[in-house]
Amino acid sequence: MKISRLKIENFRGIKSADLLFPDHVVLLGDNNTGKSTILEAIDLVLGPDRLSRRPPIDEHDFYTGRYFVVGDSDKELDPNEEVDVAVSVDEADSTIEAAEPDSESVPEVQEITEPETVQIKVEATISKLSDEQKAHFRDYIEFWSTEDNSLYAEPEVESIDADTIIEALRVTFIGEYDFEEDDFVGNTYFSRSLEEGGTPQYFGRRDKQFCGFLYLRSLRTGSRALSLEHGSLLDIILRLKEIRPQMWESTISGLSSFDVANAPELGISGVLQSINASLNKYVPKEWGVEPHLRVSALTREHLRKVITAFVATGGGSHSAPYFRQGTGTINMLVLAMLSQIAEGKQNVIFAMEEPETAIPPYAQKRIVHEIRKLSAQSIFTSHSPYVLEEFDLTETLVLSRSDEGMLLQAIVELPDSVKHKRYRQEFRTRFCEGLLSRRILLAEGATEASAFPVVCRRLSEIDAEKYSSLEALGICTIDAGSDSQIEDLSELYRGLGKIVFAVCDNQTEENEAAIRAQVDELFMHPEKGIEDLVLKNTTTAALERFSDMLTWPQHLSQEYPDPKANIVNALRKYFSWSKGSWGLADYLAQCAEDEIPRWMRDTCIRIRELSQSPPGEESARDEPELVEMSAEPGATSLTADESTGDV
Repeated sequence: MKISRLKIENFRGIKSADLLFPDHVVLLGDNNTGKSTILEAIDLVLGPDRLSRRPPIDEHDFYTGRYFVVGDSDKELDPNEEVDVAVSVDEADSTIEAAEPDSESVPEVQEITEPETVQIKVEATISKLSDEQKAHFRDYIEFWSTEDNSLYAEPEVESIDADTIIEALRVTFIGEYDFEEDDFVGNTYFSRSLEEGGTPQYFGRRDKQFCGFLYLRSLRTGSRALSLEHGSLLDIILRLKEIRPQMWESTISGLSSFDVANAPELGISGVLQSINASLNKYVPKEWGVEPHLRVSALTREHLRKVITAFVATGGGSHSAPYFRQGTGTINMLVLAMLSQIAEGKQNVIFAMEEPETAIPPYAQKRIVHEIRKLSAQSIFTSHSPYVLEEFDLTETLVLSRSDEGMLLQAIVELPDSVKHKRYRQEFRTRFCEGLLSRRILLAEGATEASAFPVVCRRLSEIDAEKYSSLEALGICTIDAGSDSQIEDLSELYRGLGKIVFAVCDNQTEENEAAIRAQVDELFMHPEKGIEDLVLKNTTTAALERFSDMLTWPQHLSQEYPDPKANIVNALRKYFSWSKGSWGLADYLAQCAEDEIPRWMRDTCIRIRELSQSPPGEESARDEPELVEMSAEPGATSLTADESTGDV
């Protein structure tokens, strides 16, 4: 059993979505893209316990919080505000009193539009049904084409025998605001019954149990997983094993015979006897006598709240409540319980948020493998490269959401220059962060990749009103490896709905045009190397200050015994030697604002403008002006070294 297709309308941050799922999938995207909303939507339509909450949805579950409208108005309305259903008068005729009593003219009456509710709709198409499920849902079985990934609308007897046509079931959750009850309602139905007319047929709790959807919500589930509250994982396991009646009867019977603190030396029993004696002075014994203590109210509901599982800690015999264990231990306990449920049901859909939370990398991988093995379909969300690299490209679903609430999906399609082997080898260091980000800065090389985040962070510390760090703007910086790789990597990430900027050295007109065609904005300085850009446009004082901070490597200290005598060439050699160890970035981190090249400052300002621009303007490709790199006041100028000929 698997969810092949999921449609969502007006649910939380999603105005509209139409998603196709493989057998196992990991959902990727920046925070607040809609990953958790997708899992919550599946829980609405398939979760057996979600609809037992009253109300099952609330105001904040509707897209933009809007759950009804009046006419064509785009104004969000307050349901507590009275809707005027009286006859209204055309403004042109003012009021009835304004008309002459004997006039034949009658004020124009506007037609009143009744408020219209906005519905949350979630439709799931479930395929690969077991024989038991086919028998149970036989009246609502439809057919799904695995070749076209679409519903086979008009099945023919000969066609449905094809291997690519399989049985499927569609179910739809509908939630809305009920004006009469002044409350929110929601139920799940068989989709066919909604389309064929007549009375819609409920897809009830028992039906959902036949589907077997298990949802682990990151840290939120662990807070009551091993309690006996309704809907907890332990409660589900006990219900599946059908041991609940014996458990409750024997527990209540045992506790009812246990007196708390009845020993006279404790003093409590004496106080209770005094209360009993006083009580007998005022009321007959039939009203109540002999107060004593019990460990609970001795009802099922109260026991559900107070019974807690204990777990042994350390190497001794001491145990403590499970919720006092470490976060990672709680998550693993929850996983173990979910695996028990999955093993009992065999044919389940397993959804899990961020399995990496408080879990070391090797355990993250174990979780992914175990869940995939236990479930017919697994759906993950994650920010961990150790989790993401366990999924094939076809199982990696990259999500992006427009400002209008349209959620789109894309799969990773590697450009010709990026072979699958390279993608796997460099996934953690180069590709993972880009897949998880909304905006990307592709840097030509390692020096640019290390320098730009540092210079933006430094400038934001100096003047937060003018500059922002790349991290604060939601931008990840990726080392493209060379200028020839920028074009292909940009095509990869923009194809996944990302905003892509690029920074590079001076290019030929042909290369520049090719890169500009693939990126949202290109930042190209006129020098052949970023080291030259910095050395030409900084101050001597900054260079000498940095020189004093350095522990010069032996070969350079021999070549330049007095670095300040030839500070430019000495630091140029140092920056070249430290390309892979953040040499230039360290220099920029200690600069004042006027010591940082103007081109870098202007680039930081422009990136901030693009990232904070109003919706729809972020990816505008205005041609930026190249900053003319004239020497600034106090800036050094490079001269030729007579002994080496180096610049």
